[in-house]
Amino acid sequence: MPELHAIWTIRDVVFAVEQRCDAPDPDALDITPGTQHVWFADEQGITSYIRSYVDADGLRHVGRVCTRRDARGQGLSGQLMRHAIAWWGHEPIAIGAQAYLEQWYAGFGFTVTGPHYDDAGIDHVPMVRAGSL
Repeated sequence: MPELHAIWTIRDVVFAVEQRCDAPDPDALDITPGTQHVWFADEQGITSYIRSYVDADGLRHVGRVCTRRDARGQGLSGQLMRHAIAWWGHEPIAIGAQAYLEQWYAGFGFTVTGPHYDDAGIDHVPMVRAGSL
């Protein structure tokens, strides 16, 4: 449980405090069997984090991408995305990208699949990266 607390702490600081999201961050997916939490950490805790799960239709999702303020600019989120693609890139991967990061995700092969939408008070865009064999 200390790991789950550390995960919720970084996500709370980034999403609720810094980005002022208007919805709770923790959800049932965090503790659903099969959900995978991946992160880098230092002596102060988690520095960068992503979450992955497969939905009821069998589609892989990667999300909750965040990096602690003092660890930004080191490419940690990019490294986590490259790990995600190495592990799961043989199958399609869906993301709900914050709209301002659309081009960043496009650099990993994600393409827009629909119109922008509001999620927790923040502009998002659905994107998918096609699987590769």
